[in-house]
This record gives sequence, C-alpha cells and structure tokens, in this order.
Amino acid sequence: MGDHREGTAVDQLSGGTDTTDASGAVAAARRDRAVRAAVAQGLLGPDTPLVGLLDVAGIRESAAELRAAFAAVAAPGTPVLHAFAVKAAPLVPVLRLLHEEGVGAEVASPGELALARAAGVPAERTVLDSPAKTPAELREALASGVALNADNPQEVARLDALVAAATGPLPPLGVRVNPQIGGGSIEALSTATATSKFGVALRDEGAREWVVRAYLERPWLTRLHAHTGSQGIPLALMAKGVAAAYALAEEINERAGRRQVDTLDIGGGLPVNFASDATTPTYAEYARVLREAVPGLFDGRYGLVTEFGRSLLAKHGTVVARVEYAKSAGGRPVAVTHAGVQVATRTVYAPGAWPLRIAAYDAGGRPKTGPEVVQDVAGPACFAGDLLATGRALPLLEQGDYAAALDTGAYYFAHHYAYNSLARPAVYGFLTGGDGDGSGAGSGEVAFATVREEQSVAEIVAEAGGARAAALTSLA
Repeated sequence: MGDHREGTAVDQLSGGTDTTDASGAVAAARRDRAVRAAVAQGLLGPDTPLVGLLDVAGIRESAAELRAAFAAVAAPGTPVLHAFAVKAAPLVPVLRLLHEEGVGAEVASPGELALARAAGVPAERTVLDSPAKTPAELREALASGVALNADNPQEVARLDALVAAATGPLPPLGVRVNPQIGGGSIEALSTATATSKFGVALRDEGAREWVVRAYLERPWLTRLHAHTGSQGIPLALMAKGVAAAYALAEEINERAGRRQVDTLDIGGGLPVNFASDATTPTYAEYARVLREAVPGLFDGRYGLVTEFGRSLLAKHGTVVARVEYAKSAGGRPVAVTHAGVQVATRTVYAPGAWPLRIAAYDAGGRPKTGPEVVQDVAGPACFAGDLLATGRALPLLEQGDYAAALDTGAYYFAHHYAYNSLARPAVYGFLTGGDGDGSGAGSGEVAFATVREEQSVAEIVAEAGGARAAALTSLA
C-alpha cells in the first residue's frame, strides 16, 4: 500500500459519531486510527493542513455488497454489469481498485473515458452517458467498443449515419428515456421530472411511440436506459422509474416479435445516509424493492447495468483539516480551518440539502472528548458563507486541532472548486492492520498510499495562464 506506516492501538470512537450498526462502528474505528496515523506520519500538520482519506477496506466491502445484492435476486447466469459513475470520484487509483473488485465504469465525457482507460477498465465494461455527445465522441465509442446510450432523437439521427458507415462490430447501443414520474427532495438531482434535461420524455405527446418506432426501425438498438435521480430519491420512486423502463422494453419486444431489447440500464442513485455511520439504505434492500416492484427484471430475460456512484464511495472518505485559528464572534466560538467551499462546494452553498457530520480531533489526531460546545466550523475562502457547519455541538475545537468532514468520499475532495486559487488537497488511501484477516478495524499498522498529490502553487499559476502573462497586453 505504500511506505507511510504507524503502529497504534484502536482508538475510541470520535465524539459525535453515531455507530448504529456493527459495520459502521468498525469503519469509524478505522477512520479514527487513520487520522491519528496521518498526523503521526506527517501527512497532516502545520505545513499540510488539509488532506482527503479513503478507506480501501470500506470501498472493497461496498463493491462486494453491491455484487452480492443483485446476485441474490437475479436468475443464475444473468449478465450484470455494475458500472461506477466516474463523476462521483474521478481518480484513477479509485477506478482501478473498483475494477479489480468487479466494478466497471460509467463515463459522461472524454475526460472520464480517458480516466477509465488509464485505470485499465476495458471497453466492454464501460458505458458512455452524456446529454451532449459530439460526433467525435460518438465515433470514438463506436470504434472502441464502448457501450453508449443516446439521449435524444437528434443523437439517434447522428448514430444512423455513423452506424451505416461502421465497418466493424457495433458495441451495445441504447436510448435513454425519462419516465417523468416525479422528483425527490433535492430538485437538482431529480432526473425523472416532467422537464428534466435528460433522455426522451416518455409522457410528452408522441414520444413513447417515437421510441418504439426508433427501435423497430433500428435492430442495432438493443439496450434501454432510465435513471430516476440520486440523493433525495426514495427507493419506491427509484423502483417506479425502473418499472417504467421495463414496461417499455416489454412493449418494444412484443411489437418487434423478438427480444430486441436484451439489456436494461437502470442507472444508480442509491441515497446515502449522512446522519450517522450506518449504511442505509443498503444495496440488498434496494434489490429486494426492485424484485417486488418489477419481478420480470430478474427472471433472466434481460441483462442488467447499474451506475451507482455516491453510494459506493461516500461513507469511505474523510476530509481532514487543521484548525488554523480559534476565535469568537457574537459569543459563538468559530474554528477557522482549511476545508471550505473548495472541497465542500455543495455543503457551503446548499447546507440544508447537503449537511455534513463533523468529527473533532486533537492536535495528535485523537478523537476529542469533553463537553460539547455550540460552535461554527469555517473554511478559508474569503466570503462569510464559507462554513462547513453552523451552530454545531462538538468538543471545543482549538488552534492546532483537526476538524474532519465525514462521508465525503464522493463529490467532495475529488471535485475541487478553485475559489481564491486554493490548492487541491492530497488524497491518500489507507488500510489498517488486520483489514484482510477478518479482525475488523485491525490492531497493527496503518498503511497509506498516495492517490493524488497536493496541487503546488506552480501548478496553480500554470493553470491560470502563467506562461502567457503578456498575451493580452501584446494585442495590437
């Protein structure tokens, strides 16, 4: 795993951690040991005040739980591709780890496709989804064997010409549909509303018939894709979206007189519990809901593709930031840290929808104890709203302590927002001794591997056009 190691005992759970199930308690213990080890080894400190940590054992466990959940409800021999939504954590070592754990890649841009390739994910385990694919992207997918889902009639028309000109075998091709079944509690993440930008809106006048005719006229369309949304979407609504796609596939096949649609891509979107260390809902629960709502989905007639992202990674990542200063404003303590809008953009701008748990650690990386004090946890950016948490009851954070934003393995430290030209933090994966021998949180060393190095000031300048300082003043 790497050459950064420390031998420690298992620390007690951090203040504010709600371990409501055994696996959550074990994961929390691993996290606590990793934070202490990161401080001891110098990965965290005065000169490196912000890092992201990834629990490798936890990621492996989630991948195994996903595979097992669908294997338990699908007929033996059913082809199932679990494709990780790369947007959730666009880091090559993460994609390689998931690939080795039996999970492919769902990509939505040339950049994400390149990351999947760099991780060694083969074309046959890659799916391209995007509402704005260029002709070049479509040609690349057809030539390389990457499966793709067309978003709209104009894209299908583009495929007509490209398929006619193709000389080799075609990859799996499908159409994304929007079942228009409604949204969840977070509007921006609800993709099956009446006016969603994604897919062919099935309830619009003439749209369903257009989809059916598109398949009947194009025998090379063999997949059907639908995705209802992600965080904030209840399981019943997710299942309703899958049921709508299944019913459409049945209609297409009945009218075609053959099994033209052979695979259903049901998307991802399993919500994540950000309130405690418990993992809920689970993949097993979702699979059971799907089996009850759409039993024909699992009888072996259709191959399946899933596109989970946040649910595979969120619980296994932690952003840890040093408290640079501890102050008071209006009688309320404020811990000024190095983690704010640049790593937790959604939380800062939409705290009601994206609250994060905060764990307090002392200067040695040990969980803080003592009376809880209502306080704010602030970030380094120059605007008043740059707050990780407001009015949060925690053991008092003091200068030199550490504040850890929990459940941040997806859509946080891998999605840097360059406010104030703040540097992207380093990201490390970790294993605790005993992770591979069934002993839970382990009792030996903590080993780290560098996933991504911290961005340097020189790299920030280069990205900001540093080599072209005179570009504008030299214009005539």
